[in-house]
Amino acid sequence: MHSNSITILPIEGIPEVNQGDDLGKLLLSAVSMKDLSLESGDIIVVTQKIVSKSEGQVVYLSDVQPSVLACEIASEHSRDPRHIEVVLRESKRIVRMERGVIISETRHGFTCANAGVDASNSSRTDSVCLLPADSDLSALFIREHIRKATGLDIAVIISDTFGRPWREGAVNVAIGLSGIGAHRDYRNKVDPIGYQLRTTSIAIVDELASAAELVMNKLDRVPAAVIRGYAYTNDNRGIKPLIRPHEKDLFG
Repeated sequence: MHSNSITILPIEGIPEVNQGDDLGKLLLSAVSMKDLSLESGDIIVVTQKIVSKSEGQVVYLSDVQPSVLACEIASEHSRDPRHIEVVLRESKRIVRMERGVIISETRHGFTCANAGVDASNSSRTDSVCLLPADSDLSALFIREHIRKATGLDIAVIISDTFGRPWREGAVNVAIGLSGIGAHRDYRNKVDPIGYQLRTTSIAIVDELASAAELVMNKLDRVPAAVIRGYAYTNDNRGIKPLIRPHEKDLFG
């Protein structure tokens, strides 16, 4: 059975995160200060940006020497060649490059703009944040810290903001998981009129990440939220089931 209602609570009061900070500890401290309480079965959604900062995934552009290719791309599209260089370094392959936007596949398997390299809400104006090296492991560390500190069994989703093909606007999606399955699989189930579903598999962790973003305003420094009331399956396969293999990609 799945709950018909959920509650989404912002976790406010998290300070500026620096390399080496324990995110599990910071989250629990913020929850305590706001008179919130966690419950077993809760889902904590944490934005990628604070995870990357805590893990030292920040590059200072003053330390970057751009390559000839980066300089050529930057010159053509009026971009900072150092930023472009970081994007190229973080890209496993370039999928498309047009109008100053680089769509690339990261070494994690994500296909996204600029390999996930982002200057917004970074540590300094001359720095960019990279994606965490292993977002599943990041989610596991947070989950285990909370379990050891409180005894509660929760799930953790690491989220980031991705654009979508053929649609304007961006949404939050999951890039790392611990303790929750990526999909709700309806394949081979029969709908109310007797039709057998053949392909329907809902990416519930993306939906949960997007829902959490509604209370995590990027300008208000609210980088985490608690989702309560959603019944999910405990699964430790991480984000991999969401990544479509190249051989199944109709547009690759």
